[in-house]
Amino acid sequence: QVQLVESGGDLVQPGGSLRLSCAASGFTFSHYAMSWYRQAPGKEREVVARISIAGSSTNYAESVKGRFTISRDDAKKTVYLQMNSLKPEDTAVYYCAARTNYWGGEESAWGQGTQVTVSS
Repeated sequence: QVQLVESGGDLVQPGGSLRLSCAASGFTFSHYAMSWYRQAPGKEREVVARISIAGSSTNYAESVKGRFTISRDDAKKTVYLQMNSLKPEDTAVYYCAARTNYWGGEESAWGQGTQVTVSS
């Protein structure tokens, strides 16, 4: 059974940091590119960051470049999103996803999401 489980969401003040984790099971994690998406209330889901197989390539949404870092640990079957200098506009439900092709195609699996709230 393919499963992605996110954790680490929380309420944090502007300027603060959080690290999200996404634990994978039920598939060969090292064979998949992994992504983080987010969806804010009333907005469409958007991709935040993506990392290729073996972590050789990454890309980020313009809105998070220089503040967020995606990484992966294939031994732990986990992908991370380190979020620094958080802003209120980063408030959203964050989802991880897996797909076989880093450069395009649909996601094969999704997690259930974790809430990040940035507020004073």
